[in-house]
Amino acid sequence: MDITAEHTEAQSRDNKLENYYRLHSRIYDATRWSFLFGREELLNKLPDLPPQPNILEVGCGTGKNIQFLEYLFPDAHIYGMDLSLDMLAKAQQKVSDADQVTLIHAEYGDQGPELPDFDLILMSYSLTMTGDASEHIFQHIYEDLKPGGYVAVVDFNTSPFKWFRKWMSMNHVNLDGHLHPLLQKYYRPVNNEIKTAYLGLWTYFLFVGQRG
Repeated sequence: MDITAEHTEAQSRDNKLENYYRLHSRIYDATRWSFLFGREELLNKLPDLPPQPNILEVGCGTGKNIQFLEYLFPDAHIYGMDLSLDMLAKAQQKVSDADQVTLIHAEYGDQGPELPDFDLILMSYSLTMTGDASEHIFQHIYEDLKPGGYVAVVDFNTSPFKWFRKWMSMNHVNLDGHLHPLLQKYYRPVNNEIKTAYLGLWTYFLFVGQRG
């Protein structure tokens, strides 16, 4: 398996996230089921792709989604990108085909390795962690997708409780609800749902959209 390390000047946010996941990589798979809802549901809603598609997961974490993508698209080349080497080390243990998957240690949108245009870009609970860089990320997603390619996102949306939004921001998650409307603006919705967690403590969304 190819893990390509990118040596760029780390921003303060990136350092904080790396430190955060250095600890959480050990417990991530055992704990995230209790609040990262909709991940498997989103994967089951992915559209058919052309033969030998190129797929990118931004914020691939421990590789749970990549395992499923390998099964769904056995002829695909799959790229997983993450800021955390600790999370990528977990992902490496899950990947079954070293020729099918490339893991990249980098921040999405940075100067990095030459990558192909993608038939699908997947983001699972990573978009709300991009902070002020979200507009920059949206631009790169659009540029990196082939015409007719798909973006698939599951993520937090918002919460009516200020204390909860503040607590989530301490865990690097933005709950201001601005991402879902932007996805609907730039991509033709194929699947578009907002769901409620824990009797309204927060909402999350599942979105699959196609680039024109």
